[in-house]
Amino acid sequence: MLKIAHLHHVFLATLLSFTCIKPLHAEPTAKLSVVVNGIRHQKGQICFRVYDSAKGFPMSDTSEVQSGCTRITGKSVTKHFYGLKPGTYAVAIVDDQNGNQKLDSDFFGIPKEGFGISNNPTVSIQTGTPKFSKSSFFVYKNTTINISLKYSLDP
Repeated sequence: MLKIAHLHHVFLATLLSFTCIKPLHAEPTAKLSVVVNGIRHQKGQICFRVYDSAKGFPMSDTSEVQSGCTRITGKSVTKHFYGLKPGTYAVAIVDDQNGNQKLDSDFFGIPKEGFGISNNPTVSIQTGTPKFSKSSFFVYKNTTINISLKYSLDP
């Protein structure tokens, strides 16, 4: 009789624990596909940085939310970034010829390697470094963007 009462309490406790559990709703995430066009050669790698704020954009290698490099295999490459929460993002890319995963520039700050920014803004001596607000886009579902490489500043 004692065993049956004990089993009854275990069953009741188990049943109560199931009713107290709230279903978990995972926050939806999205995939960002970045297509880079206009690659001029077949050596090196394209390095990507995805930012979710203006902090460090587009040069910092410590404030991005995701990053990575893809070996150049043609005149265009595509890199996918998974698990992005809905929000505003911007992407900076470098045609990294020497493998240091950063944009090399000369004494005056003019890039020596190919580069690109989401929304393909004008980059010149007059405009300066593109701002996050001009380069950003909203991701709320799987999204594909295209970035054209630049090998010099715009006129």
